[in-house]
Amino acid sequence: MESRHLRYALALAEHQHFGRAAAALGIAQPPLSQQIAALERELGARLFDRTARGVFPTTAGEAFLARARRALAEMSAAVSDAGRAARGETGRLRLGFIGSALLELLPSVLGTFIRDRPEVRLGLQEMSTRRSTAALLAGELDLAIGRGAPRGAGAEDLVSVTVGRDHLVAVVGAAHPFAGQARVSLEQLKGQHLIVAPAEEEPTVAAWLAGLLGEGAEVPARAGGVTEAWDAHTIIGLASCGVGVGLGPACLRVAARPDVRVCEVSPRVELPELVMSFRAQDRSPVLAAFLDITRERCPGVAERLERHLGAR
Repeated sequence: MESRHLRYALALAEHQHFGRAAAALGIAQPPLSQQIAALERELGARLFDRTARGVFPTTAGEAFLARARRALAEMSAAVSDAGRAARGETGRLRLGFIGSALLELLPSVLGTFIRDRPEVRLGLQEMSTRRSTAALLAGELDLAIGRGAPRGAGAEDLVSVTVGRDHLVAVVGAAHPFAGQARVSLEQLKGQHLIVAPAEEEPTVAAWLAGLLGEGAEVPARAGGVTEAWDAHTIIGLASCGVGVGLGPACLRVAARPDVRVCEVSPRVELPELVMSFRAQDRSPVLAAFLDITRERCPGVAERLERHLGAR
């Protein structure tokens, strides 16, 4: 029995006449009659009564036709589902990201992805660069967005592409002495209590700050005088309370509150790049669809992605 036999039987039941059914199917009448007869022999039951008034399903035929309709519907759905999955319209995407990615990159890219592919199941988790890299290598994430390229064992198995660049700013409460300044210098920062990302969670940023501010600075690698916070809103909130000077990317301005001031750091200091990483051997259509939207939304990313993907 093949799917065409189901279609033949359904057409015959609809038209109640071998000639009309054959015309609707685009075949000659004799082959249709032969195929229906062969189907009845295979099933061991008469499916249709042939009368002078027309051809009508028997009780066995009605039972068979009900299942045949569902079977053909399921086959059509299977073809449709396979195509949609291959195009990345269904499936799952697990994404880990640092909080600052929500201030610029993700609203555009993720927002478009959700609108275009509403049936994709999303697993979204804010996490540090260190944790997201570990989860990606362990197969617990499909995509990670963090500050600086992943480092350590297994990083060579990842494709890492720069998706954003930003520079350092200082965030202070309205009553802080820096509040009236448009800019603060690195020398001024060295004497301040800093609100910065934890070294164990953001090692690239911590090492970068240590090199930038020098040995005498209160950076995460040194004890005392530092408050650790890696969420953008937490850094801003602690600065507004007068805890100290928050350091972070300039995109913090998007989330700034009326009771804080954002100061440029002089000279201008570029931060470690915002990097998107995924496993080099991941061939998921959903991941490919997300990367396509990233190409469209992030200037310069398309060329970098092609360079990395072309080397796989």
